[in-house]
Amino acid sequence: MEGPASTATQAPPHSSGPRDGEAGTGRRRRAGMAAAGPALVGAAVAAVLAGPWLERRYGLAAFGAWRTLLVAIVMQGIPFLILGTVVSAAIGAFVPARVFAKVLPRNPVLAVPVAGAAGVVLPGCECASVPVAGSLMRRGVAPAAALTFLLAAPAVNPVVLVATAIAFPGRPEMVAARFGASLLTSVVMGWLWIRWGREEWLRPPAARAEQPPGAGRLDAFRRGMQHDFLQAGGFLVVGAMAAATFDVLVPPSVLEAFSGSPWLGVLVAAALAVLLSVCSEADAFVASSFTGFSPTARLAFMVVGPMVDLKLIALQAGAFGRAFAVRFCAATFVVAILCAVLVGGVLL
Repeated sequence: MEGPASTATQAPPHSSGPRDGEAGTGRRRRAGMAAAGPALVGAAVAAVLAGPWLERRYGLAAFGAWRTLLVAIVMQGIPFLILGTVVSAAIGAFVPARVFAKVLPRNPVLAVPVAGAAGVVLPGCECASVPVAGSLMRRGVAPAAALTFLLAAPAVNPVVLVATAIAFPGRPEMVAARFGASLLTSVVMGWLWIRWGREEWLRPPAARAEQPPGAGRLDAFRRGMQHDFLQAGGFLVVGAMAAATFDVLVPPSVLEAFSGSPWLGVLVAAALAVLLSVCSEADAFVASSFTGFSPTARLAFMVVGPMVDLKLIALQAGAFGRAFAVRFCAATFVVAILCAVLVGGVLL
């Protein structure tokens, strides 16, 4: 009798071992991700500072162009990344969780369009939306609503719409088409997540460090901003490196060969939006320069870019996991193109 009883009493600790091991692995992975951000930023700074020496020593003219583009993309995104981390930290430190329960409908299907409309009030780019969406999830907002906000905020805010109007003077239909296609894409993606999204795909945003006893809200705000900025900054650098590499290696003549075909033009313009990683406040001016592309193709460039580009894919992978980023970005890319074609066919 003692033998079986002894075996039974030892079973629970043994069965909990794998769970403890998985939890430890998750903590180590998150710690590694947190350390990767400053390391990547340091590597980029070293590459930029060493650039002139490498150009003189080895005659790498292309490296000079790559370095210039890298700096331009990072400097374009940093102000809005700071804005996003400030908003994210402020939400975590000063906004009680019950506020979101009152503002958003309890039904996720209804909360999705409300979250999409809320994107109008935040003047930021995609670099800002990722940390804000992560903070919303930490505060108990449904993932579908937070992801809808993530997609809508950089595409339908007033700053982006005014920039689009300036880039396309006398073309108010282009502004309306961008607003409609972008909002439609974000809402559709939110509903698709409700229907087919799986919890195991989405890694919960990394919890911030425990506050020391007696720490006030300002200290919580400072710690939250430091955590989000260091984590997101490294992945912004990764995306900027990839975009600069593409711009240097691919000649313009390759793109011109596809601009004459309406359907190929849409696909190429959408792919360019992903690869060039232009900030949403500036992408309308880039789109207006694509004179060989159709209006719908240029619309696709402006709809896809703020939702799926290399730096945003890297930011999402760092915040929510690679499994999520691969699935969500691929689905968003397809839905954004379809919505751009649909709205462009009606308004343009």
